[in-house]
Amino acid sequence: MSVGPYIFFDGTCEEAIAFYQQAVGAELLFKMTFGEMPKDQNQSAEGCNSGFNWPDDKIMHANVRIGGGDVMMSDGNMMDSDKAKHAGYALSLSSQDVAEGKRWFDNLSAGGVVTMPWSETFWAKGFGMFTDKFGIPWMVNVEKPM
Repeated sequence: MSVGPYIFFDGTCEEAIAFYQQAVGAELLFKMTFGEMPKDQNQSAEGCNSGFNWPDDKIMHANVRIGGGDVMMSDGNMMDSDKAKHAGYALSLSSQDVAEGKRWFDNLSAGGVVTMPWSETFWAKGFGMFTDKFGIPWMVNVEKPM
């Protein structure tokens, strides 16, 4: 059994994938746009979109590997009039190397909002928290040896 995040973007999924590839070397494993799904499913009220007419170029589903974990993504939040709200969780990256952790922190937080600046803590050689430019909350941690 495994559990992994599924993030819904408001039309910026393609841009987020490219950003994560550049920022942390994310690997795109799978991507399908709404235009690539079978036409009968794209128009069906019984389909995954509940009858919403999705733009063909937006991402229906993508799977991205970051380090050893998979993150699934979609532009499936586009039908909401409000921008996607991400709260109550954070994606967490862990490294054994302080320089690598700091690089991830700097790259991913670019254009976002830092909520806890990168610093040493009682549990970590380096730790920081931020919300990236897509509204996704993150934590980067480099644990101290026990």
